[in-house]
Amino acid sequence: MDCRELQIKSIEYRRSILSIIKHANAGHTGGSLSCVDILNVLYNRVLNISPDNLSDPNRDRYIHSKGHSVEALYVILADKGFITHNKLETLQQYQSDLIGHPTKKVPGIEQNTGALGHGLSVAVGMAIAGKIDRLPYKVFTIMGDGELTEGSIWEAAMSASHYQLDNLTAIIDRNGLQITGLTENVMRLEPMAERFRSFGFSTHEVDGHDIDEMINVFDKLPFEPGKPNLIIAHTIKGKGVSFIENQVGWHHHVPNQVEYTSALEELNLAEEWLRNSAKIISR
Repeated sequence: MDCRELQIKSIEYRRSILSIIKHANAGHTGGSLSCVDILNVLYNRVLNISPDNLSDPNRDRYIHSKGHSVEALYVILADKGFITHNKLETLQQYQSDLIGHPTKKVPGIEQNTGALGHGLSVAVGMAIAGKIDRLPYKVFTIMGDGELTEGSIWEAAMSASHYQLDNLTAIIDRNGLQITGLTENVMRLEPMAERFRSFGFSTHEVDGHDIDEMINVFDKLPFEPGKPNLIIAHTIKGKGVSFIENQVGWHHHVPNQVEYTSALEELNLAEEWLRNSAKIISR
């Protein structure tokens, strides 16, 4: 898929996220909307993962460390054929495997993640195993910026540098908000890039909603031989729906019918604009 096709795909994913959260009457709306463009690029342009190669030891690994935003991951797994689209409608229902955090019971999910701060440690372990076994796979993880206050993140970061894990890419969904407010008010994280560089990472910063920019950065991996890779993806919590964007109250909020209808109207207009602009360019 080219850049414009991926942009349209992101809009489709956002509609699905809102739909399943409303149907379930539960979910993390803001964070799922902020990280979905990153996941879109990963699953449609970067990762060597498919329903057909889940048993292949050479497949890439993805760990969803910010597990509370699992709705974004579920809709992409359905789009890629790991689970059925009908399965999405069982989100948070009794006896469904699609619970509020990732679980290995769902095809395509490598590791349970719920308690924040654990995903990078798991990814480091997988990357070390790949080095030991001399396998070509790469390991990716997306972390929320709020979870960087967990000490396990920095223990894992030290290990990643020590073992020269250039097969590991950590991505931070840097939307600046967490459940209790601005990350810089809760626990200051800046200067984030410098901190990770001091731990031995090779670091790039990108617009986490610019599909083309993200593709270009992922194409440069590994950034430096012998160094783990870090991508700080600057995003907007609730991206794509004007009244959800940058609103801390939408960290865990379910849209009512009026909000849901309004959100879909915005997304439909955005898709219409993209498709029309593509027609103009092609003339």
